[in-house]
Amino acid sequence: MNLTHFNENNEAHMVDIGDKTPSIRTATASGFINMSTAAMAAVTAGTAKKGDVLGIARIAAIQGTKQTGFLIPLCHPVSLTHVRVDFEPDVELNRIKASVTASTEGKTGVEMEALTGVNIALLTIYDMLKAVDKGMTMSHIHLEEKSGGKSGDFVFTDHYENIRY
Repeated sequence: MNLTHFNENNEAHMVDIGDKTPSIRTATASGFINMSTAAMAAVTAGTAKKGDVLGIARIAAIQGTKQTGFLIPLCHPVSLTHVRVDFEPDVELNRIKASVTASTEGKTGVEMEALTGVNIALLTIYDMLKAVDKGMTMSHIHLEEKSGGKSGDFVFTDHYENIRY
């Protein structure tokens, strides 16, 4: 495997994408935050002291996608054309699934932007509810699918025996 983030001296560098042809690229990532019944009730009833938990987390996720190139050292700053953030509360399991889809027409993919958005959404939910439940856990953060670019399409398959998505 040729790891492109290393130069001929085996030193890390930002990949040169200057000669790549722009294409439409989309990536979706997701993850869960597990919480207590009380924390879930605060989300679903809209009684969290800090305000609209999922509304604030949605804005935070969008902001996170836009900051990815500044947070991750070898990521290129990407001009996003669209970001979608969805939440699926599961009151039976006391967890919320966050999904982020990022799109661009550019020379590099948006997988890292989607993954960053999910992480920021989940961290924001934690921050909004930590007064109710400090034991929340974030898990199963992963790339669900991506399209476009030289490497083509990808769809996640649960091939790890020890993880249940």
